[in-house]
Amino acid sequence: MLLKLYGKNDRSADLQQVADLLEDSGIIICPTDTMYAFCCHAMKERAVERICRLKGIDSKKSNLSIVCYDISSISRYAKVDNTVFKLMKRNLPGPFTFILQGSSRLPKIFRNRKEIGVRMPSNPIIQEITRLIGSPLMVSTLPLDESEDNAYVTDPELIDEKWGRTVDLVIDGGTGGLEGSTIVDCTTPSIEIIRQGPGILED
Repeated sequence: MLLKLYGKNDRSADLQQVADLLEDSGIIICPTDTMYAFCCHAMKERAVERICRLKGIDSKKSNLSIVCYDISSISRYAKVDNTVFKLMKRNLPGPFTFILQGSSRLPKIFRNRKEIGVRMPSNPIIQEITRLIGSPLMVSTLPLDESEDNAYVTDPELIDEKWGRTVDLVIDGGTGGLEGSTIVDCTTPSIEIIRQGPGILED
């Protein structure tokens, strides 16, 4: 199913439909401020496991990522010291993934590894969905087969053509990007950019 959302003046019934689906352990594909991504309610472990299977991710070996609504909610699900808090405050919302030590509030599947990726995209659609469910979203960008046209990760109609029968809902929020977020490792005293994306870190 393909649902068109615009990021402003969206029908509250449409947004609530998305929130209810996520509360029921559903999986959606949603735009971020970088690429389209698989998304689910981060506290629904069964849904998180389903995304891991779709992506071929081993949660014991790979860092999982969450989207939070605001910086104060980030501090509930990850350990944030004053330096990192100030860094995030200067750069979020934006196209960054901060690697942090996770907290015990997250389900066990996130605690297979000590670190998690934390995002706060500037996209209003994913922001509003996260606000509505009152909980983080687990996110993982769509995979691109090298033999496929790039449009299969940027064009919502083609994304729905490929994944519409696999996930519970595809959100059409316009054309997506092809470049992943800038990844910033904050797990050591020396903060390090480990992948440069569209986000230019203000430090």
